[in-house]
Amino acid sequence: MTALRVRLGMLGLALLAGLSAPGAAPTATAAAPAAPSPTAEERRLDRAVPQEILRRSGFDEPAARFGRDLARARTYAQARRVVGRQGAALWRRAVDRAQGRGPAGGDLTRDDDRPLYWARLGMARHVRTWQPGFALSDGQRASLLDRLERTSRGQTDVRLPGKPHLGRILLTGFDPFTLDRDIRISNPSGASALALDGTVIETAGGPARVETVVFPVRWADFADGTVERTLRPYLPRADLFMTVSQGRVGRFDVERTNGAWRGGFPDNDDVESTGTVPVADPVTQPQWTSTTLPYAAVTAADTGRFPVYDHTEVTEIPAGGTAPVVRPDGPTPGSAARAGGGGDYLSNEIAYRATLLRDRLGLHDTLPGGHLHTPVLQFGAGNTDPATGTVTDPEFVRNRLDIIAQVRSILTVAASAALRY
Repeated sequence: MTALRVRLGMLGLALLAGLSAPGAAPTATAAAPAAPSPTAEERRLDRAVPQEILRRSGFDEPAARFGRDLARARTYAQARRVVGRQGAALWRRAVDRAQGRGPAGGDLTRDDDRPLYWARLGMARHVRTWQPGFALSDGQRASLLDRLERTSRGQTDVRLPGKPHLGRILLTGFDPFTLDRDIRISNPSGASALALDGTVIETAGGPARVETVVFPVRWADFADGTVERTLRPYLPRADLFMTVSQGRVGRFDVERTNGAWRGGFPDNDDVESTGTVPVADPVTQPQWTSTTLPYAAVTAADTGRFPVYDHTEVTEIPAGGTAPVVRPDGPTPGSAARAGGGGDYLSNEIAYRATLLRDRLGLHDTLPGGHLHTPVLQFGAGNTDPATGTVTDPEFVRNRLDIIAQVRSILTVAASAALRY
């Protein structure tokens, strides 16, 4: 009995020591850490239309392979290599597909920009929700996501030539947006970027190489400086730049003036933002910036089936006033911006940021640049209901191909008028 009491006493002391020791292992009933949640944009991936687009283009495979390779990473350095390598490969695969190289991967036409968008989101969701077997800080996860964004958008793949008799053109596009209205939507500016990346166009001043990047439709990314970080290394070396986005039905617009105002429309993450466009050094921030593209030559040329307009309208609060006023011929002195020619959404903002960067780099008088709005890409007449319609149709494809061809033609006219090298 004495020996039994001794053993029981020692066991009790051991249990007390275990319960009070720092760093004791959690009990079997302790809750595991919650997995990071996907964003509103990433959650749309689970719907039927994105899955069909991925399957019918073969772009379901890159995200699945990425998830497997990321899961095998045993260190942060290994994860960075996986993200960088496969993000860049996704961009190159999308460009090659758009330009007729390699297998189509399915029956969706090659001009389709949507496979890249949805595949990138699938890869981003893997990174965001990944729980590796090693410690991964919030900052490291954010760095992996940024690396994926930059590599899979062509932002690390800009190769402006150094040859003296080859022009250098930089063009930007956007992801699809307004996906809660119609998740089938495509963005012809993004499709144009894929079709034109690395191509050479023949201008009146000689051949010119086009390099392209694609930007997200998210307010936060723009506030974090993604436009300036991407374009700053290349604008001093470029001969012309053009930011492109989807605009109005049935027409192209060369936007004459850009305003320093956000109107609040929800972005792809369902986030709203209203107020002055947030930029570095706001003390010197102007209310308006202007295009230096040769808009007169562009609007006078026959570039395709859609008309092209020199769009000069803005919305301002006049100096000394309190209410917004629409000005058909541009802003008046001392006014505050409420909408540029491109509106008050991210189309206007990328134009504002790119032209403000041009001006801050001292390139206003030497670098032609500004914004082009494409027509809205429309489905065929019998395929307008998002709930019952198909993800593509012949008229939808024709419209996108015509817009891409006209973007190329407009770019050629602009370069012919502006460049002499």
